[in-house]
Amino acid sequence: MSVMNLIRNSPMKLPSRVLNLRNSSFFGFRHWFHHPFPCERKLFCKTNAFLPNFSYNSQFHAYPSRFLPFRRVINNTKKPNWSTSLDLSQSGSVSRPYVVSTDVRVASRVRDLSTSVETRVKDQNLDKFYLQNGINVNPFVVERIEKDENVLGGEVPVAEDVNNVKNIGEALEGRKSGIKVESDIEKEAWNLLRGAVVTYCGSPVGTVAANDPGDKQPLNYDQVFIRDFVPSALAFLLKGEGELVKNFLLHTLQLQSWEKTVDCYSPGQGLMPASFKVRTVPLDGNKFEEVLDPDFGESAIGRVAPVDSGLWWIILLRAYGKITGDCTLQERVDVQTGIKLILNLCLADGFDMFPSLLVTDGSCMIDRRMGIHGHPLEIQALFYAALRSSLEMLTANESSKNLIRAINNRLSALSFHIREYYWVDMKKINEIYRYKTEEYSMDATNKFNIYPEQIPSWLMDWIPEEGGYLIGNLQPAHMDFRFFTLGNLWSIVSSLGTPKQNEAILNLIEAKWGDIVGHMPLKILYPAVENEEWRIITGSDPKNTVLCSPWSYHNGGSWPTLLWQFTLACIKMRRLELAEKAVALAEKRLSIDHWPEYYDTRNGKFIGKQSRLYQTWTIAGFLTSKMMLENPETASLLFWDEDYNLLEICVCGLSKSGRKKCSRGAARSQILI
Repeated sequence: MSVMNLIRNSPMKLPSRVLNLRNSSFFGFRHWFHHPFPCERKLFCKTNAFLPNFSYNSQFHAYPSRFLPFRRVINNTKKPNWSTSLDLSQSGSVSRPYVVSTDVRVASRVRDLSTSVETRVKDQNLDKFYLQNGINVNPFVVERIEKDENVLGGEVPVAEDVNNVKNIGEALEGRKSGIKVESDIEKEAWNLLRGAVVTYCGSPVGTVAANDPGDKQPLNYDQVFIRDFVPSALAFLLKGEGELVKNFLLHTLQLQSWEKTVDCYSPGQGLMPASFKVRTVPLDGNKFEEVLDPDFGESAIGRVAPVDSGLWWIILLRAYGKITGDCTLQERVDVQTGIKLILNLCLADGFDMFPSLLVTDGSCMIDRRMGIHGHPLEIQALFYAALRSSLEMLTANESSKNLIRAINNRLSALSFHIREYYWVDMKKINEIYRYKTEEYSMDATNKFNIYPEQIPSWLMDWIPEEGGYLIGNLQPAHMDFRFFTLGNLWSIVSSLGTPKQNEAILNLIEAKWGDIVGHMPLKILYPAVENEEWRIITGSDPKNTVLCSPWSYHNGGSWPTLLWQFTLACIKMRRLELAEKAVALAEKRLSIDHWPEYYDTRNGKFIGKQSRLYQTWTIAGFLTSKMMLENPETASLLFWDEDYNLLEICVCGLSKSGRKKCSRGAARSQILI
């Protein structure tokens, strides 16, 4: 019997609603509770196979420190109330919270059907799931699908909306031969990713940076980092699981307003933490509580403030709304306030003459001294993406109109600045090679007084005929000609570069595949610094070198987490073949090598000397890349197209002063129409 006939002929009464299994507490693994206050349960739970039935405890305690005041009071004198039991009669098994690993291929097909199913089918090929004290005490019975069969065992409820049921049935019938079968490496990756999930008061709030069982000194790799969590968040969003991401966004938003002090000095209120850790603190009466302990840089190596955390937070907030379709989170007053605080910090007036954001060394993914202080491309690209995200999400009213105007002006100035002065290709390098210096004039060609001798010898032979890229940094009398992968990829994703420039960047990566991709995608930068240059730039940092040789860690190491950003850029530029080639390359080694943080040597052949294994953003980056390639239309929600209106905005006032005509029109000539 076909699924449609099965649904139409069902004698069951129309249910009051159809539950979505993906967003329900089915199996007891997702949505443990939605109560914002503390919960009470036994601290020491020895098994992951079953989940406790939490009771809520809304006690509050005065706690003047920076720990989050939402408390989970844990009473060791009480026994846990286990209320969920599963009987997987066939090959089904439960591996860890939030996931049920079974061989039931039909599970994804009945997501939108009610769990109110009572079946009596005399067939041995059945999987039964019993939910005691749950949403339904009756067994939910699903007949296993073998090969091209598409039969549901038992009765299927009919929804009140006949058209909705018809659409469900047609979708089930129309996808008989299109069932997505996950590979073994994808299954392993998902198990590892779910195993890295961190909970706070019973709710998932993020993923740890690394979950290496052999690491005896995790340092801060057992914390939840904002930048590291982004690929994990996208993986769960693309999987249709948004609760974790929503919890993360709201909890980190609460941390934003906490006290941040280093040596009696506090930075701006809008600063987001680099990371946070869930800690268990003992209370009186043999009780415990969970608290969130954030790190704003006061504990970080080098005490560097995480400039990129707030930018990533805004970008992820937009991605959540785009993929889930839930814009109510963005519209909340506290979320709108959080966006404004971050932007006020970034847009504050200072001494700088450039629209680019001025930061210290180590304030982004490259969080150690690597010579990127000033105006690094990575920060500018993320800044641009965050500004464009904010423009989409801010509620336009009297209180936000000045901020929106400032965003538009900054976007316009920043895009021109990066496109005009950061771009290099064969033609531009030849122009710099012939620069005159010491020009004192409003019409100077060499505006930043760049000395031609700065052009490195490797660049003259390395730059391809049909490619180009955005340099790593620009300051007076200084151009950092190194190729920084993340900054260039996000320039493509956010349309910070022109369409021609974006295409040229991918052309360069393709032409220099052996240098930038090698045996493992992708180099964090190219080339590595060595010898005396390494000692001056890094301060003789031993982590950025291997046995006195470069090509390690931030100094030219290969980072698999960059794969998802490369995939997104390729999808935008319709160069899927490049992304597929890189993903296939990574897929051959990541699982065998136990998902390292980074790889060493010029071609990325060896696992990094100090690389953590089972690095979460390596795992999540791979999964996100795979899902984006399978569904490019959904991935297209994550990037930005060219905004031609930005080219028309100019507030410099030069044309009015008569001193000089504005040169903003130069950028318009590079746009592909």
